[in-house]
Amino acid sequence: MTESSANVAGAGAGEEKLITHPDRNLAMELVRATEAAAIRAVPFIGRGDKNAADGAAVDAMRKFLATVEFQGQVVIGEGEKDEAPMLFNGEIVGNGRGPLCDIAVDPIDGTSLTAAGRPNALSVIAVADRGTMYNPKDLFYMDKIVTGPEGQGIIDLDKPIGENIRALAKAKGKPVEEMVVAVLDRPRHEQLIREIREAGAGTELILDGDVAGGINAARHEPRIDMCAGIGGTPEGIITACAIKSLGGVMQGRWYPRNEEERERAIAAGHDLDAVLSADDLVKTDNCYFVATGVTDGGLVQGVRRVRDRIYTDSVVLRAHSGTLRRVIAEHLETKWL
Repeated sequence: MTESSANVAGAGAGEEKLITHPDRNLAMELVRATEAAAIRAVPFIGRGDKNAADGAAVDAMRKFLATVEFQGQVVIGEGEKDEAPMLFNGEIVGNGRGPLCDIAVDPIDGTSLTAAGRPNALSVIAVADRGTMYNPKDLFYMDKIVTGPEGQGIIDLDKPIGENIRALAKAKGKPVEEMVVAVLDRPRHEQLIREIREAGAGTELILDGDVAGGINAARHEPRIDMCAGIGGTPEGIITACAIKSLGGVMQGRWYPRNEEERERAIAAGHDLDAVLSADDLVKTDNCYFVATGVTDGGLVQGVRRVRDRIYTDSVVLRAHSGTLRRVIAEHLETKWL
């Protein structure tokens, strides 16, 4: 039974026990926040203004998080790296009751996708026990590699990507030429993409939002076998919560963008050579990942309007039980006007 900040069943008068762990009901409450953010972003899909979309999603998410029964502290907030609107690091969210939690938010993972009307934009939240999420406040990017459970003991971020692809293909019993690696389509990845193709594998180039890419690499159904490359630290922490729920494998290394960022990170005590696992990034199995589709994608479908109804498609992952639940919701449009 989860301990409560109010009297718990069986406790004597005046005896109170503080909740220190999020319980299974919390994830379902958090879906309301990602649903709200996704719905509020809809008017901005394809309108070319990613900051306006992100601002609307942030406002909606913050409003709904205020009603959730938990004491959340934002450890990873979206927006610092590109000066977009954000739920800022250190912000306290929730109604002040319930479990003490770390929270990582990305009101829209894929703001550029949303602005352009492209697939795979998500609204996401990850939650874990208080004090268990890595807080790399001085580093906004990290190099990552993510696979399904077949990559356990196989992948190694220190090895060339071609070697990793061949080793994973052998572990999966799959020809190398059928392997697909998801990579953010960025100039910094030109060499990585070249090496993947030289190894004989194919690429799926992601325009934005590598959370979905990492999750799809860890699941059985999608065609993606691996997600690799340099992406945002907030997305990395959030992905780690999902990977722990899916039984996948993730490795990461901090990626300073310049010498000033490198020196600041070293002064703060970060080991820039260390290869970090999902367990290093989130030091508990009592964590959750929640995502709602903004636009259609391989993980979830985007928000749809049918007459006076709004439909949302979400996933809820819980690491402790290793479950993935789908939440298909129907909302009365008049309540959102």
